[in-house]
Amino acid sequence: MNLDLSDKTALITGGTRGIGRSMVETLAQAGARVAFTYRSSAEEAESLKAELESQGYECLSFQSDVADFAAAEKTVKDVLDAWGKIDVLVNNAGITKDGLMIRMTEGDWDAVIGTNLKGVFNFSKAVYRPMMKQRSGKIINISSVVGVMGNPGQANYAASKAGIIGFSKSLAKELGSRGVTVNVVAPGYVATDMTAALSEKAQEAMLGAVPLGRPASPQDVANAVLFLSSSYSDYVTGHVLHVDGGLAM
Repeated sequence: MNLDLSDKTALITGGTRGIGRSMVETLAQAGARVAFTYRSSAEEAESLKAELESQGYECLSFQSDVADFAAAEKTVKDVLDAWGKIDVLVNNAGITKDGLMIRMTEGDWDAVIGTNLKGVFNFSKAVYRPMMKQRSGKIINISSVVGVMGNPGQANYAASKAGIIGFSKSLAKELGSRGVTVNVVAPGYVATDMTAALSEKAQEAMLGAVPLGRPASPQDVANAVLFLSSSYSDYVTGHVLHVDGGLAM
């Protein structure tokens, strides 16, 4: 058993920036053929694809709205047509539309649930039969510490991320007999462009609650995904792996 993903294929949703980009780069460097989706950042997607190909890695990129069921099916079909199989699916794409419930609109709720939770359903549904037929596969869903602990002003986001955990445990029980594992990675405070936009006071407050005293890097999260993608995790399913510096203890 090892972390070598040679001859494996991976599909990662939301792969152009932050955590998603680190996942794409990390799995490619481990030897996998990597496909990733993006919704609007075409220039970043092409840049990442070109960078990986210049290093000798096989890579595909697809513009796809994860909230669109038909688009998810087409993306999975395109990857299967190109490479014949999908060994690893990482459902990473997500958005936020934060605000206290009193000001949260129905549109804010629907957009976050549609992308963060329905998107996980859409792509998991699309790989369900192919992985069953292979009698192997790894589905890794990216949740959040907020889905475990809750957070004021993020009722929609917390609901979507908590839903991912329940969904994943149910799917793990359905697919276990076919050799397919389903696990969750729940990051805490991660140093990305999104968190960098927070005020210094807000960042200090978040770090003050983290026992390790620092934010995660995107690479910290990608390393957890690499473990769950590898043969080292073959007997791990239905698990929520917290990458949060102890925040959710």
